[in-house]
Amino acid sequence: MAHETATLAAYVAGLKFEDIPPQVLERAKVLTLDFLGSTIRARRDAESTPSLLRMLEALALDGKGEATVFGDSKTWTPAVAALLNGALGHSLDFDDTHADSSLHPSAPVVPAAFAVGEMVGASGRDVLTAIVAGYEVCCRLGNALDPTSHYARGFHPTATAGTYGAAAAAGKLFGLSKDQIISAFGVSGSQAAGSLQFLVNGAWNKRYQVGASAMNGVIAATLARNNFIGSTESVEGKHGLLVGYSDDAHPDKATAGLGKTYETLKIGVKPYPSCRYTHAALDALIAMRREHNLTPDQIKRVEIGLHRNGITLTGDAATKRHPTSIVGGQFSMFFTGALALDQGSFGWDDYGRLGDTGVNALADKFDVVQDDRLEIGRTHPFGARVSITTDDGVHERLYADPSGEPDTFPDAQAMQQKFLTLARPVLNGRADQLADAILSLERFDRVEKATQLGRQ
Repeated sequence: MAHETATLAAYVAGLKFEDIPPQVLERAKVLTLDFLGSTIRARRDAESTPSLLRMLEALALDGKGEATVFGDSKTWTPAVAALLNGALGHSLDFDDTHADSSLHPSAPVVPAAFAVGEMVGASGRDVLTAIVAGYEVCCRLGNALDPTSHYARGFHPTATAGTYGAAAAAGKLFGLSKDQIISAFGVSGSQAAGSLQFLVNGAWNKRYQVGASAMNGVIAATLARNNFIGSTESVEGKHGLLVGYSDDAHPDKATAGLGKTYETLKIGVKPYPSCRYTHAALDALIAMRREHNLTPDQIKRVEIGLHRNGITLTGDAATKRHPTSIVGGQFSMFFTGALALDQGSFGWDDYGRLGDTGVNALADKFDVVQDDRLEIGRTHPFGARVSITTDDGVHERLYADPSGEPDTFPDAQAMQQKFLTLARPVLNGRADQLADAILSLERFDRVEKATQLGRQ
């Protein structure tokens, strides 16, 4: 171990806006905009949102504050705003992914940054700096945990490593010293939690635990700001994150190239509102449907080959073949694949086809298997092999990468259109104003001048 906690804390404390390459800042703005589109639509449409709001009301946590919840008409206290924005932004499963760590960086980091940014009157430049700091910390810790091992232990890395990323973003905006950030990370180690048990019944835990990681990061940094002493060596210690949450940790990945190699540029975005492990297969199915003019009645059998992580999350036929809930659909290679093959596209509104007899009949023709070719010599585990059997023979494709990864990152126009498609039904004309503000965030002397455009 090489003092990973202290090294990351020093990086966060010392990071300056001027130190961040322009392409990293531009990517951070686009990723932030992408995340906010999901947040805004989920405030209105996600089926778990009413329960969250009723819980806050019952516990008298719904009091007025100064922090924005995007797509909401009122303002909230900072911790609750972080909770809600994090949970909402992850509810559609349409938010960004970092392939190497297999986590969703924006969901814990962006809500923490905006909540504290509004709290302290930070500038847009300050908030962007904090977002980059948070991205770098959570992605690197996700790499160090080793996602395959972390998943095998039953943990959700967005909620575990994400707590540290949220604390980094919040601590940066508070102007914490290196030692104070070490304390914030120490508290984060006690808060980092997120179980994969939600997969059993399509539960809403995944959404909540990511929102909780954003809120917990804000709490950890606020405690440190007020001289609370958190544990040292929270990452690498005897009972630290890398020991308790992984059987195959790689501590060197937490700090390798820190300040020179930006994990932020390795974050990809989703073209479909489902688990990222389904996306390469969906790309292939849609392309093969178009190329061969396939119709459901021509399909005899479909075999999808995935990395073992994808099998864990989306490929169990006994529980995934005919999902009845949106979460179940988001984590079903059978449902998402059958839907894409049936209609040649897949968007958020298509979850209205859950239980559709035609989709279920097509899903019955799917088999999902582990494919070792997707585990050897690959830079990340998101690839897929698709084999479709028809009367004309067998058509097969292997997609090593899903669309939306850094090498195929959508252009600015496509990213803005995705945001507007999600946000306009809620914000109407203000959606365009908010998009323009986020994409020029560094020009705002106070970030709330931008975020207030996101209130309904």
